[in-house]
Amino acid sequence: MAKEYDVVIIGAGPAGLTAALYASRANLKVLLLDRGIYGGQMNNTAAIENYPGFDSILGPDLSEKMYQSAIQFGAQYQYGTVEQIEDHQTYKIIKTSDEEFKALAVVLATGSEYKKIGVPGEDEYSGKGVSYCAVCDGAFFKNEDVVVIGGGDSAIEEGVYLTQLAKSVTIIHRRDKLRAQQILQKRAFANDKIKFIWNAAVEEIQGDQNKVTGVKYRDKKTDEQRVIKTSGVFIYVGIQPNTEKLRNLGVTNATGWIETNDLMQTKVPGIFAVGDVRQKNLRQITTAVGEGGLAGQGVFDYIQTLKD
Repeated sequence: MAKEYDVVIIGAGPAGLTAALYASRANLKVLLLDRGIYGGQMNNTAAIENYPGFDSILGPDLSEKMYQSAIQFGAQYQYGTVEQIEDHQTYKIIKTSDEEFKALAVVLATGSEYKKIGVPGEDEYSGKGVSYCAVCDGAFFKNEDVVVIGGGDSAIEEGVYLTQLAKSVTIIHRRDKLRAQQILQKRAFANDKIKFIWNAAVEEIQGDQNKVTGVKYRDKKTDEQRVIKTSGVFIYVGIQPNTEKLRNLGVTNATGWIETNDLMQTKVPGIFAVGDVRQKNLRQITTAVGEGGLAGQGVFDYIQTLKD
């Protein structure tokens, strides 16, 4: 038989943990499900310097503090990879690889993943100079030379952002022209701190044991290999939502992101979405926490309507 809860929250990153805190504090029976350790991408962040209340805190430490807050009012947490969610209107069935749960409401907090370029050194130096978020990590590279890989909107926006901090920004792109919007291109070309390397295929991110030292790339026109020295590599070749197992619910848009209203409600009653899985512009811990609070309260309000 399926175990019954008021709400099942899928994903235990900052958004899911905050939703669990608010929902359990409202005396709801809450289950947090995650396929990995609680905290999500915070666990891969060496230091977090843009979360209110802390000058700097290790990602795993903030994860632990949020987790302890989330479970203090009785929310339960367990590992589980969700395979399917069934909408039965007044209740939902959540199926993992080996269990089933029944809930009046579901909060989707499955997050997103940055696409990787898949070259040697990318994983090895992740958090040691390789980053996928300039807003998160740019401050670690003040007055240093950094590289941005990509040519779309995100790469150019973040490249311009980095010029406020870095000594120089070199954008490496595999084509001979950018894909970004014209207004973004205009800003980048007008910025004296930004340089471009065109028609370049990145082949390796180099470094010593502790940090990035350079990027090796191949000139696609001459086939010549070159190395640019840098201490920071920001990769922007795309981001994708973790919604593959959620498509049957009809809550995702054409590109896979979940759209909600301002109360974090999807178009399916009883299903909410929070955090990086949502269609939005800024994906940060602060925004995730705010959305989690709204969803936790929203779940309580929704369940009350079922009792009317």
